Amino acid sequence: MLFRLRRLLKSTGRELAVLWYACRHPGTPLAIKLGALALAVYFFSPLDFVPDGLPILGWIDDVTLLAVLIPALTKLVPQTVLSSAHDGADRLFSKKLFRRNRS
Repeated sequence: MLFRLRRLLKSTGRELAVLWYACRHPGTPLAIKLGALALAVYFFSPLDFVPDGLPILGWIDDVTLLAVLIPALTKLVPQTVLSSAHDGADRLFSKKLFRRNRS
């Protein structure tokens, strides 16, 4: 499960953070919040179109779905909410937790 989450953050990273902050904003339409919830349920659900037991194919369907639907949902967010969500994502990624250690 942790490996899947790490892969998700690497492949979608910033867009996922923007969608997260947008979903937490009260100005985001309910349809977008429900779409993001459905996407999260599908990703963490053991039931997939292609089972994860098939090493590469099982992951490709998850990553493809995320790579297509996260930007699609983000484009539907109202501009005022989106700018606030980008600010939240910028603050998140500027924290030391996400920076590489250069020592």
